[in-house]
Amino acid sequence: MAQQHAARTHHFTFNTDGRPHPLENTLVAVTAVLGIIAVSTAAFHSLHVLTSWTGLVGILTGAYGQFISATTAERFVLIISLGMSGFGFYLAMAHGGLW
Repeated sequence: MAQQHAARTHHFTFNTDGRPHPLENTLVAVTAVLGIIAVSTAAFHSLHVLTSWTGLVGILTGAYGQFISATTAERFVLIISLGMSGFGFYLAMAHGGLW
């Protein structure tokens, strides 16, 4: 007996509950980009202003994203991004601060 297999399309999504979450997904993307910028510029002493501000804004957007997040996938990426933003922020504060 031949069995039919459902067509599986694997695509990356944060909407694991099947409903769209445009605000939450935007906050995830913004926090991830800010976290990547904060971590990648944290090693340079002369970029402490850029690093500290991107880290601070990443922490704030990530915290708000955690507050309104709807799925586990969103929370997972937000926590990783919050960690990157926090690391960059604290290192930038040690290098000279926001100003």
